[in-house]
Amino acid sequence: MDFKLTASMMCANYGNLEKEVRELEAGGIDAFHIDIMDGRYVPNYAMSLNDMKYISSATTKPLDVHLMVEHPNNNIHLFINSLKKGDTIYIHPEAEYHPSTTLQKVIDAGLVPGIAINPGTSVETIMEMLRIVKRVLVMSVNPGNAGQMYLPYVGKKIDKLLALKQEMGMDFELIWDGACSAERIREYAPKGMYGFVLGTTLLFGKDKPYGETIQKIRQLEF
Repeated sequence: MDFKLTASMMCANYGNLEKEVRELEAGGIDAFHIDIMDGRYVPNYAMSLNDMKYISSATTKPLDVHLMVEHPNNNIHLFINSLKKGDTIYIHPEAEYHPSTTLQKVIDAGLVPGIAINPGTSVETIMEMLRIVKRVLVMSVNPGNAGQMYLPYVGKKIDKLLALKQEMGMDFELIWDGACSAERIREYAPKGMYGFVLGTTLLFGKDKPYGETIQKIRQLEF
């Protein structure tokens, strides 16, 4: 079954980030997920613009940049100018007065436009955005910290989004972010989930080679 696996780099070992990137890439990861937090939209700080730039320079794999910041339009150029064609930028629609303006800048730069939706964000409030984005990052935990518990009602939201995509012929891909376990992948990959962001639940802090873990995920029985 074809689905993408993305490494949540806020969970990586920053004592040797070059080694982390190299081993994840050799292990078969499809992309690198970069969480940028401003301490306002979410009550935490995570990766920096320089972290993102370094990882971009150290790999040929695409980057998925998740902006958990207020008014991303104010500084979107800093990220656009530091990324490669084919990289994705996600914004939270409720963090911007006019999210479509920000997304258009991403599109004009040749990058992949995406939105991230919180557990408490309803599908109905982002219907218009679904017509212009290429990717939807569905948060199964509240944003801001790694290692949180899965919120089970998010599954119904994913089912609704998958049904909308099929019924209305919308052209977006769904990516799971937060508390991503083997059970979630087994359940949602067959339904049409495009990708999964891997953090501490499955990938990091397990005292095993990344390649071994990634291979086991690829070999899950459905």
